[in-house]
Amino acid sequence: MLKIGVVTDGPYGDRAFDTISKEFECDFIELEQPESMFMEDVEIAEEALESLKSTDIIISYILHPDLLLELVEQLHDHVEWIIVGAWKGEGFKNQIEEYDNVICPENMCDLEESGDEVFNEFVSKFGKPIVEIETVGNKVSKVHVLRSSPCGSTFFVAEEMVGEDVNNLPIKAGLKVQHYPCRASKMRLFVDECKKELAANFHRDAFEDAIEMDKLKN
Repeated sequence: MLKIGVVTDGPYGDRAFDTISKEFECDFIELEQPESMFMEDVEIAEEALESLKSTDIIISYILHPDLLLELVEQLHDHVEWIIVGAWKGEGFKNQIEEYDNVICPENMCDLEESGDEVFNEFVSKFGKPIVEIETVGNKVSKVHVLRSSPCGSTFFVAEEMVGEDVNNLPIKAGLKVQHYPCRASKMRLFVDECKKELAANFHRDAFEDAIEMDKLKN
């Protein structure tokens, strides 16, 4: 089984840890943001480094760019993947993605399979939402979450959609995810489309697909 390390220096990552730990062995590691303005003074505690080295995939919610860069430089060759869930700036993204096993998704709801076995094992459970629905008449009787967003919002939306009419169900699902509340918009500045809106769209699309699959079965 995969071992996942969720690492943060602030208020984010706790919900991802709670959700992911239901499927995989998972550690939650909190780092202190550096007080110094100088990159050379940024340090990560040895205990935290050793714990993260024992994982297969690191999911970072570190907001301080120097601390994140230090983590990537020290650990990229000790783990299979580093998924950066919080980042700002295309230049910074390009810099850390020079490492082949570092990925900075636009949104954690956007993760899909790649050609890598370890990455795919994680993304089989967490990433771009996939759901199945069962209906009685025009009402939703059950929702099965096949793949959830890492924060767990897909499970929240799934519970809320039981009993709803299938008409306008995708729109309702997209709106409901914002009541979780979705934290995506706080993860980084987004120019064209708010990340919260992207998360809503991914859940809307998941329920649209589920309705089509349910029609085929019936």
